[in-house]
Amino acid sequence: MDQKTHESGQLDPEATEPAETITCARCGTPADGAPPTWTCSFENGSRRYFCDDCARANIRSIEGRLDSSWW
Repeated sequence: MDQKTHESGQLDPEATEPAETITCARCGTPADGAPPTWTCSFENGSRRYFCDDCARANIRSIEGRLDSSWW
């Protein structure tokens, strides 16, 4: 099976549009650039990012695969 994973325009290194600002879905803290240490969760069809502090405070729920609405 061949699956298309990216549109050709999405990976353009010379794109002029700024990247979307990532914020913590729990506390609203904005990320400075790409947050390599933040936790990413895919819930109800969308990505949700959690900062280090929120992820650390809720690690058992995250590992138990509970949706963030349960924490």
